[in-house]
Amino acid sequence: MRRFAADRAKKLALSFKGALYSQSSFSSPFSSDSADMSSKSAPVTVDTINPKVIKCEYAVRGEIVTLAQKLQQELQTKPGSHPFDEILYCNIGNPQSLGQQPITFFREVLALCDHPPLLDKDETHALFSSDSIERAWQILDQIPGRATGAYSHSQGVKGLRDSIAAGIADRDGLPANADDIFLTDGASPSVHMMMQLLLRSEKDGILCPIPQYPLYSASITLHGGTLVPYYLNEATGWGLEISEVKKQLEAAQSKGITVRALVVINPGNPTGQVLAEDNQREIVEFCKKEGLVLLADEVYQENIYVDNKKFNSFKKISRSMGYGEEDIALVSFHSVSKGYYGECGKRGGYMEVTGFSADVREQIYKIASVNLCSNISGQILASLIMNPPKVGDESFESYSAEKDGILSSLARRAKTLEDAFNSLEGVTCNKAEGAMYLFPRLYLPQKAIEAAEAVKTAPDAFYARRLLNATGIVVVPGSGFGQVPGTWHIRCTILPPEDKIPAIVSLVTTFHESFMSEFHD
Repeated sequence: MRRFAADRAKKLALSFKGALYSQSSFSSPFSSDSADMSSKSAPVTVDTINPKVIKCEYAVRGEIVTLAQKLQQELQTKPGSHPFDEILYCNIGNPQSLGQQPITFFREVLALCDHPPLLDKDETHALFSSDSIERAWQILDQIPGRATGAYSHSQGVKGLRDSIAAGIADRDGLPANADDIFLTDGASPSVHMMMQLLLRSEKDGILCPIPQYPLYSASITLHGGTLVPYYLNEATGWGLEISEVKKQLEAAQSKGITVRALVVINPGNPTGQVLAEDNQREIVEFCKKEGLVLLADEVYQENIYVDNKKFNSFKKISRSMGYGEEDIALVSFHSVSKGYYGECGKRGGYMEVTGFSADVREQIYKIASVNLCSNISGQILASLIMNPPKVGDESFESYSAEKDGILSSLARRAKTLEDAFNSLEGVTCNKAEGAMYLFPRLYLPQKAIEAAEAVKTAPDAFYARRLLNATGIVVVPGSGFGQVPGTWHIRCTILPPEDKIPAIVSLVTTFHESFMSEFHD
């Protein structure tokens, strides 16, 4: 591995000499010689589509990723055409695309549910664990017609929602109701559903953390509302300060904006912090006092890497404060894409909706019904992550070993990358307490900032492009997530295979030293 890293670093160092930043590298893949075609002959042009779509941005699959895909195609058609041999996608939380293996028990149950004839074969008992066979029978008995290819209830299969409710109750030590659960194709559709429900016009606002996962800004824009930013405090490890939230709420209200909800991402994306219980209580109290819906993004609840913090759901916190189900409007989002499971492509997730009146819940159900239902495989997975094998089950030991192996490896990767960023000149990086990302701050030389301005791009995007062109490593500019004006960051996942982390550290270090030397004031 050290020789691999050294070879790549040597090849990289040679490429830095005389390397020029080429704006042409970032031309849109959709451009063509026919772009000057008369707009009169085109029924749809950029000028005539919904302006909200034009305004909407989604950085984690934005311009940098488009360039990365272009470079990847060039490597395939012309090997050796770049100073690297592969593209390393550190831009998005997509674990299995970077080599993470799925949990065996989950996939066994899915396979059996998707092909029930296997359950009647003698050979199946030699290939599948007894508890995966039993669980598949239980799930199929809950699905009408035992058909995973059929539509379900718009909220999801009732038996699967029962299983998720039992998992929530076990997690929180509190009762949960299957009727409060809406199964969705990942957490993203849940967010869109709530934005559809809450945003009536640009005069309605949503308080959203900055930095934030750009799903929120994109969804608010698409649904015609206003994002009301509140800044996390980088100096205190990306702390959420109620005084800052209150200031931004009052500023929005002074402009005639009706703030409808507060978004909290815990553990944080892109910032990786885990909220303390006292802070969570402050947030609940603030939402109760101000009459805000609390939108709790809790998709990284399994990803905790520090001993002094643990995940507590906002539902658990609010109930511990004495608030009943009807006292505070709370929506909790969860997904099968994150955690130790990393089943992004299966598109499973749910939202738990409490504190809404019956007539409003009816409207939420109507929105869900428009989409008919979420996919059944995702529904099954959502039930499995909330109800995994228990002590005494045949799969428990192998399941626990797989889970613990993934989470402990993620913790080591996070620490290695965090230390590497902090060792670089002009870079500081807060500890990754949870989630899957680091969000280091770049203190860029003035000459680099001026070079970025000369090509009309943000300085952190300029840095990210240069990093990609030199190393093949894909990160996301902090400007895609929002940041305090005048500060610059990048978001980097901790997901590359552990055996590739040393090479990545070497490549980033060599690139950064060359970059800083080139633009030294």
